Amino acid sequence: MLYLFGTPGQERFRSLWDDIAHGALGALVLVDARRIDASFDVLGLVEETGLPYAVAFNTFPDAPRHHTPEQLRAALDLEPTTPMVTCDAREANSSIDALLALVQHLIDHRPAEHR
Repeated sequence: MLYLFGTPGQERFRSLWDDIAHGALGALVLVDARRIDASFDVLGLVEETGLPYAVAFNTFPDAPRHHTPEQLRAALDLEPTTPMVTCDAREANSSIDALLALVQHLIDHRPAEHR
């Protein structure tokens, strides 16, 4: 079963994050490609939970497209193993692809006792 929660990343929502993260297998962080700096708080919260996660850069017609994947990864200080995809969250197939990137990451990095 898959449960999807959309939560703000600001510090004042920390207690909500703790409740949602309890029992979760992973997280998909949706980053606004126009406002990358707005994602630092939510990435910090996800990293503090210790959950595996993937990052989806939500693209918009007016979003800058001159950033390479390497520049985006560096801007968010992502580990090389953190999956990173682009998506348009308004389109179902694009959102599904982002979720599949997270699921594949979870499968690839599951504990040995669950293989």
